[in-house]
Amino acid sequence: MTGLAFGLSSCSEAVDQVDKAVDETYEVTYEVTGKNIDSIEFHGGGGKAMEPKIESVSKPKLPWKKTVTLRGIMPAAVMPVAADPEGSQVTCKIIHKGKVLEEQSTDGLVTAGGCTAESPITG
Repeated sequence: MTGLAFGLSSCSEAVDQVDKAVDETYEVTYEVTGKNIDSIEFHGGGGKAMEPKIESVSKPKLPWKKTVTLRGIMPAAVMPVAADPEGSQVTCKIIHKGKVLEEQSTDGLVTAGGCTAESPITG
């Protein structure tokens, strides 16, 4: 019986850790620099952890910066979109507590990718 009680206790602790990870919040700052960016899409904190609501800014003034509060295992993501294959330049960053979690730079047509970072709560 002791083994069963110990096993159930371990399961209970694991469930508590998952619940905490899902409910805990964290802040990130998105930064986008460059030129000729048509729009920026990003996870703003709404929606579900694995199905975050995507927010969008059209014709953003660069450099662009936004701090958002995300929840649990929700990944941080910022996706600049540039339709001009010749004159576009973009750098995106995701920053958490002063540390750059992800940074990407590219020239030309940018319609996918951007920067995505795992939740620091899961790490």
